[in-house]
Amino acid sequence: MVAMMMQQPQQATPPNPPPPSDSSLRSPTPTPTPTQSPLPLRPRQPLEHVAVPISAAHPSGEPLVTMGTAALPLARVRLSDISPYDGGPSASYVRAVEAFSGSLMRHNAAVIEFGNEDAALMRCALEAARLYFRSRVNTVGKGTRGFYMYRAGRSLEDWDSSPPCMADIFRCMGKAARVALCAIARHLRLQSDVFNHLLDDTPLPANEVSSSVLVASYSHMSLQNGKGAIGGGKPGTAGEVEKGLLTLISSDGPGLQVCDPNGRWYQADAGLAPGDMLLITGKALSHATAGLRPAATYRAAPEHLSGINNGGRTSLAFRLMPQGNAILDCSPVAAAGHVIPQSYVPISVSRFMDELSAEEDVVCNRSDNTCVARNNLNKQPSLRSVLSDPLSGAFLEDAVVVSCGHSFGGLMLKRVLDM
Repeated sequence: MVAMMMQQPQQATPPNPPPPSDSSLRSPTPTPTPTQSPLPLRPRQPLEHVAVPISAAHPSGEPLVTMGTAALPLARVRLSDISPYDGGPSASYVRAVEAFSGSLMRHNAAVIEFGNEDAALMRCALEAARLYFRSRVNTVGKGTRGFYMYRAGRSLEDWDSSPPCMADIFRCMGKAARVALCAIARHLRLQSDVFNHLLDDTPLPANEVSSSVLVASYSHMSLQNGKGAIGGGKPGTAGEVEKGLLTLISSDGPGLQVCDPNGRWYQADAGLAPGDMLLITGKALSHATAGLRPAATYRAAPEHLSGINNGGRTSLAFRLMPQGNAILDCSPVAAAGHVIPQSYVPISVSRFMDELSAEEDVVCNRSDNTCVARNNLNKQPSLRSVLSDPLSGAFLEDAVVVSCGHSFGGLMLKRVLDM
């Protein structure tokens, strides 16, 4: 009996060790590690602004709970933090450039914060533009246009009234756009001024009109007149693609959606103050960077098109455009070690813009869902592109345009444009 009782506790004790042994065997297995390790990292991405590949930031099939009408955590960088300066790069400059470029990679957009002085100027300009468009509705009537395009250097006629502060806003937003372009170049391991040859000289030479344009728009159901989300473009829910290098947008209310690299739309300008600039990139920059900074697609928010926001929306959009005779060339990008696809060949800006216009020539007819030509004349290259060298963009001394033999000289056209 004593021997049997001594054997029972020895048999009763072994069942207790297996549970810890099973747990110890299951804990080192690598199965939970990949599923649990990314979880603590994702909430820190908007705070640290780590630039990661798109596939790592938004894996395929992963739902985005912040999509739709909610705002994505776009990177917000101060303009002073990404401005170029002499000397070695500071830690704040490196972090700001990484956050700015990482937001463009993940969301096709970023937010730039102006200083107090420039923010006050933008606030006054938005209020002045709103009053300008509302007063024109009351005096001229509902048939008036809800947008105004301003180019520096263009002489204003007596009948051509404009919203106040347009020249000041053009200089303010133009400076910010050039700073952003330098930050984009720096993140691609390029010289900060690598794209300066594409831009207008600063200040503009006498009697020269700027390539860039400032668009003031007041979006209201009575003033839409077929204009797009920013103003001057085509309406519709399919979206518009920016043509220039980049665009800065400031508004007094939300109303713009941007498509992310995964093809999903999100509200891009929700919660932005008048001193906050929404930045999107365009087709010209996409070609100059060999697709490393693709063009953003944007559209008016559905609630904005449906007229839910009856108060209207005032916006100021600065489009940084390259000169027509400049050349879009990817050689600096290739020299920096990036792979350049064969489709990105050097091309003049004038010809590049003509090809973009030809691609947009066919629009969809909403009545019967058939595609029709918007304007048959637009299918042909412009007179300027025909009379210009396809690579240099310089005017040819003589070029025959029509089959009947009439000759149109490029130098004569240049004199006409300069008048």
